[in-house]
Amino acid sequence: MIINGLILDPFASSRLIAFCALSESRYLDYSVKILKGIENPNIFSWNVTIRGFSESENPKESFLLYKQMLRHGCCESRPDHFTYPVLFKVCADLRLSSLGHMILGHVLKLRLELVSHVHNASIHMFASCGDMENARKVFDESPVRDLVSWNCLINGYKKIGEAEKAIYVYKLMESEGVKPDDVTMIGLVSSCSMLGDLNRGKEFYEYVKENGLRMTIPLVNALMDMFSKCGDIHEARRIFDNLEKRTIVSWTTMISGYARCGLLDVSRKLFDDMEEKDVVLWNAMIGGSVQAKRGQDALALFQEMQTSNTKPDEITMIHCLSACSQLGALDVGIWIHRYIEKYSLSLNVALGTSLVDMYAKCGNISEALSVFHGIQTRNSLTYTAIIGGLALHGDASTAISYFNEMIDAGIAPDEITFIGLLSACCHGGMIQTGRDYFSQMKSRFNLNPQLKHYSIMVDLLGRAGLLEEADRLMESMPMEADAAVWGALLFGCRMHGNVELGEKAAKKLLELDPSDSGIYVLLDGMYGEANMWEDAKRARRMMNERGVEKIPGCSSIEVNGIVCEFIVRDKSRPESEKIYDRLHCLGRHMRSSLSVLFSEYEITNN
Repeated sequence: MIINGLILDPFASSRLIAFCALSESRYLDYSVKILKGIENPNIFSWNVTIRGFSESENPKESFLLYKQMLRHGCCESRPDHFTYPVLFKVCADLRLSSLGHMILGHVLKLRLELVSHVHNASIHMFASCGDMENARKVFDESPVRDLVSWNCLINGYKKIGEAEKAIYVYKLMESEGVKPDDVTMIGLVSSCSMLGDLNRGKEFYEYVKENGLRMTIPLVNALMDMFSKCGDIHEARRIFDNLEKRTIVSWTTMISGYARCGLLDVSRKLFDDMEEKDVVLWNAMIGGSVQAKRGQDALALFQEMQTSNTKPDEITMIHCLSACSQLGALDVGIWIHRYIEKYSLSLNVALGTSLVDMYAKCGNISEALSVFHGIQTRNSLTYTAIIGGLALHGDASTAISYFNEMIDAGIAPDEITFIGLLSACCHGGMIQTGRDYFSQMKSRFNLNPQLKHYSIMVDLLGRAGLLEEADRLMESMPMEADAAVWGALLFGCRMHGNVELGEKAAKKLLELDPSDSGIYVLLDGMYGEANMWEDAKRARRMMNERGVEKIPGCSSIEVNGIVCEFIVRDKSRPESEKIYDRLHCLGRHMRSSLSVLFSEYEITNN
């Protein structure tokens, strides 16, 4: 082409540049050399090269090429309506909202905002960056609106978790006579999943069937996810069984749905039926086990995952660390931490927070603090984990200092943060500090106290003997007190011998759950400590008449990374005979030791 002068032909050179930029091999550097070697490359040549870079491993290079294009200044290379959707897409993929703003300025200057696909690309860019305020502004100010524009807005609101707004936009769209398609329905059905709104989800499903909308695989998966999350797992399974083609997402959605409903055995059967399992599928099973409080099953699945040669990712590690937190399995948690370091998994905020939480709940608060300080970027969850961990370890003053550090860093606390903070005050007996923080929830941080916050405050006041104040606080609650709140009051009444108020609390608790053995035990203890023996007998008799049995105590111990649980009078283990024999030996040894100690004590005193 060079020898024959064909390279100077704009059409021929542009096709060569397009091949170099967009072919599977992607000779991007070569396409740039050709571009720069031509005196006046046309806009098509610039656009295909920019697109080539946008789809490469270094998409930011497309912006540098765009700047060179602007500097070139030739009329034939002036950006057009094909240039900007590509640049907006890169901004969307890389979450470059501020750069998107500047590019939108160029679009307005060139008066290209009325071109529908440029307009839609700008809305999609802002929505992908989570900047729904500007996405809505562009949408509202433009006369160019089509179904794609509405879909960008609906799915944008859904993506940032504002499901009600997504459905509201759909109603506006409906009022303007715009008919939805399968993409619209994916956004709406997913919004119903977030809201747990089964009735509205069913209405959208009926609309899809009645209007003959395409039942694409993404829409079917969204419907299955909605039904399972809204509690209708049978309808989700019916849709799954009728699928002609099942993708890995379909299987994962169904397996996750069963696991979420606590039907782990059914979930496991589906999981075992899968021939090829990717990391997402393993994560669904492990995460489902953690959610069902079956931490040992989760860790056993993790071991299976390793033998299957499936490489775990950050999500896998987060689930496994949560399992360790449930079980108190510190040794396994340390091993997972070493695994993360060995394979250089990114210690992002989510994974770092899980490590902090695991170490704190497994009893190693110093390591939890060490990991916390090693996390470069911290969010409210990270601070909440360390505040809650310190509260659990009874270090109230340090927990409060981290809360103050969080506020100074401009990070807003949430309701869970205050659970940790108020628990710290409760453990530390810091009554006035607890009162102040409880008051500040609404006045300073615009957070409405929930039942858990009230139960902690009642516990704090009850432990301090301020039972009348605790009772007044309960009367001021905007919602009905639950068992946790009444239980905290009953515990405080037993501690301080307030039988009258204790009886009131016990009566409410028995109305809520007459099968809870702990209520009868607390009531019996309160009467006994007040020397009200007839009432104590009545409490025990009531317990027997109702057939309520005391829940047996349970202990767990971790040996060589395996957590073993022991229940009172449990003889299900094959080693039970040896275990009880060893317990009897320990008992005899303790009695013998105590006998010697008492003898020495008597001799010394005599």
